[in-house]
Amino acid sequence: MLKKTIMENTILGLHHITAIADDAQRNYNFYTKVLGLRLVKKTVNFDDPGTYHFYFGDEAGSPGTILTFFPWEGIGKGYTGTGMATDIGYSVAKDSLGFWSDRFKQFNVKQEQIQERFGEQYLSFQDPDGLKLDLIITANEDNRKGWETNDVKADVATKGFHNITLTLKNVTPTATILTDILGYKLLKQEGNRYRFITDAVDNANVVDMIEAPNLAPGRGAAGTNHHVAFRVKDDNILMNFREKIASKGFGITPKIDRDYFFSLYFREPGGVLFELATDNPGFTRDEPLNELGTSLKLPKQYENNRKQIEETLPVLS
Repeated sequence: MLKKTIMENTILGLHHITAIADDAQRNYNFYTKVLGLRLVKKTVNFDDPGTYHFYFGDEAGSPGTILTFFPWEGIGKGYTGTGMATDIGYSVAKDSLGFWSDRFKQFNVKQEQIQERFGEQYLSFQDPDGLKLDLIITANEDNRKGWETNDVKADVATKGFHNITLTLKNVTPTATILTDILGYKLLKQEGNRYRFITDAVDNANVVDMIEAPNLAPGRGAAGTNHHVAFRVKDDNILMNFREKIASKGFGITPKIDRDYFFSLYFREPGGVLFELATDNPGFTRDEPLNELGTSLKLPKQYENNRKQIEETLPVLS
């Protein structure tokens, strides 16, 4: 019981990752029809209700599976560099990379050859906006069940996140945040890539950092990551972390209600925007499980403007 309590009071790996896209329809098509994820929530950007906020994940939108997008129409292409999260790693089943390579060829998805890193085989590819992703056969068995579609069956489906990669000019200040505040530990190093892990959970528990002192900063736009969210059990633990982070001298937001979780945001020393997000209340708070993502859900402050917002948003087919 003591060990369980300790685990619940710490960071539980990755909660979600949020990225930027350009064309909403193209983004929706790629992640649901090519990659085979479930659209678990269709809502709008809290600060820009004329822009969708898509949440893609497993059946329930479980923490550690949720990739979200702001599809800002016409924003143009960004590029990766230092001071940002650069590559997203999904866990897939053993022997599934051949299926994915063939599928990417079928849909003209930009991909690389299968490679190996930290003893794990992986296939790198890019989404239509140039966002970098990896499908990884993880060293430790991943028993999570992915969302199944007609074309992407459960035995090859993505299971959720394995890791996120941060690219930084200097890894040391960020590593200190990971170890001293978020409870990660350095697992191993290959060249200029450092792998950090938390044993509080079995999956979605890896953060890789690349040290690239001579690389220019990236530009946040379509095809780049906006922020990385780490998972906590509930908003009581969230506020404990707020005190801890503030005591280290970091500027951190008040608790923000994002309808499906509560959040805090702060920017770590390397420039990456970090979020802490809760498990509660989850995506079934306003839609039953079997209907997730089927209708447009608006934050309550925008409900009175639903007609105008629906007329502004691109129509998805």
